[in-house]
Amino acid sequence: MAKVSMVNRERKRARLVKKYAEKRKQLKAMAVDMSLTEEERNKARVALQKLPRDSSPSRMRNRCQITGRPHGYYRKFGLARNRLRLVAMRGDVPGLVKASW
Repeated sequence: MAKVSMVNRERKRARLVKKYAEKRKQLKAMAVDMSLTEEERNKARVALQKLPRDSSPSRMRNRCQITGRPHGYYRKFGLARNRLRLVAMRGDVPGLVKASW
């Protein structure tokens, strides 16, 4: 199990990313728009920098939905490798079977 504080921090980041997504998108478009003046583009860049750091999607970390483990994460299932194995052995993941050859 991951620390509760780390899981809560990730939830907060996800909330901030969602909240500022539209504003961030507009400011990024303005920052690269060559039809605007250099001053306007710089203002957009400064406004983009003033947004909260945690509102950037690149700061988010994929974590297991059950344990909060950050490593060994499978995006397709949203689980870490060890928890995915347990869930698959119980038969809770449809279409997932243990390989044997």
